[in-house]
Amino acid sequence: MSDPRVTLIGHPAPAWLVNYADLMTELVCFFIILYALSASLNKDVQKAKKEVEEAMKQEQVAGEVKVTKDGMQITLQENGENVFFESGSADLSNRMDEIMVKIAPTLKKLADDGHDIVVEGHTDNIPIHNAKFSSNWELSTARATNVVQHLIRQNRLPAKHMGAIGYGEFKPLVTDNSEASRAKNRRVVFFVKNKPPEFDKGKKEKSGEKVEATTPSEPAPDATSQGTEPTSAEAPGGEPSAENAIQAPAEVPAEQTAQ
Repeated sequence: MSDPRVTLIGHPAPAWLVNYADLMTELVCFFIILYALSASLNKDVQKAKKEVEEAMKQEQVAGEVKVTKDGMQITLQENGENVFFESGSADLSNRMDEIMVKIAPTLKKLADDGHDIVVEGHTDNIPIHNAKFSSNWELSTARATNVVQHLIRQNRLPAKHMGAIGYGEFKPLVTDNSEASRAKNRRVVFFVKNKPPEFDKGKKEKSGEKVEATTPSEPAPDATSQGTEPTSAEAPGGEPSAENAIQAPAEVPAEQTAQ
């Protein structure tokens, strides 16, 4: 019923409002997609993705490289073919060192360009308790830290853009119910974060490029700066004095006083 006299809840909405609401919804979805693909639109990240994928293909390393709204994730999986660390140890194997040599130049370019890189360590669900590590959490953290230190020492990656974190067995890719699945969950992940905008600004300032900055507006000139006397006098403390509160009589012209 469209008659406002018998409509139960207020007046009916105009017909154009439906199309307007659909348009606003589509615009919101459009900007959300743009935000999610912000990292994908970065040419440097896309180039690095192709270089890492090519290096992994040459070295026959299982895993994947994907770009998300937060950055790029490089996942290196043992998958029964590669052994990155000895069992129960955080020391890098020779095979892991060979892989690092291949992908380190790409990571260095990203770090020099202002991207922070976090190395994640992941283990399988087999419990560990030895003289060095009392849990898989400690083991995964030590492995990630050793990878970071190796990259800094051997390939001169900037330490200020590197980080390490361990997740133990608590973020598996597949269910740990077989040796093949455990080998898949034992992995090292390089998370390349999106570059903060402040880094580009600081880089421009160091290179001498002009950076626009807002300047405060000039204050309005007061009466004293124009060489005129203030219109009212104030006593100490900011209050007008009694004698100055009464307006002084106007000056009499010289011709009238002569009369």
